[in-house]
Amino acid sequence: GARNYNEWVASLVLPHLGDDPLEIGSGTGAYAELWLEMGLERLTVSDLDRDLVERLRERFAGDSRVDVEELDLLHAPPAEHSSVVALNVLEHIEDDVAGLEGAARLVRPGGAVVVFVPAFPFAMSRFDHAIGHRRRYTLATAEEAFSKAGLAIVELRYVNAPGLIAWTIGMRLLGMSPREGLVLRGWDRAVVPPTRALERRLRVPFGQSVLAVGRT
Repeated sequence: GARNYNEWVASLVLPHLGDDPLEIGSGTGAYAELWLEMGLERLTVSDLDRDLVERLRERFAGDSRVDVEELDLLHAPPAEHSSVVALNVLEHIEDDVAGLEGAARLVRPGGAVVVFVPAFPFAMSRFDHAIGHRRRYTLATAEEAFSKAGLAIVELRYVNAPGLIAWTIGMRLLGMSPREGLVLRGWDRAVVPPTRALERRLRVPFGQSVLAVGRT
């Protein structure tokens, strides 16, 4: 139900992917599908969950542009990808610096590590805990984790300012849970497009998420 939002996130990441990207925690492949629609010519998708790996293989069966791997970021062998991207993954890893170090091992020299993570500890909700979030980030804590992992930040920004307000009120204060339906679709159609247009021109001082890009 959040097509506009997902396209926005995918478009923010696309310029950093390069010619041979690897996505960590691809889930059912929604973002991978969007990148392919946007013209990406090659992509490796992965997950740690075997059931999701099988779903990825089914979804991209016969698509020569896509490789599928079962991959544990913390124990993956070195590789030479142009980038590693993890969307809403790093906050689930107990040792996030080790996770970033694992990502750095998977890219070639000068390759990019791209993460998209939830922002601001004060917005941590019951729902965050229920789905396994161990932390929420600020620009400072994201930069610190990248620095400890030996990655040089090249882009660091908050994304989706109205989303943080809605999340804090709905999830943190009222104890709600995100769900498909009219409210989500209405927000996606009415709020996301103008927010995306505004944040394309302005760097907002807060947001629902942090986009961080580092290079080896």
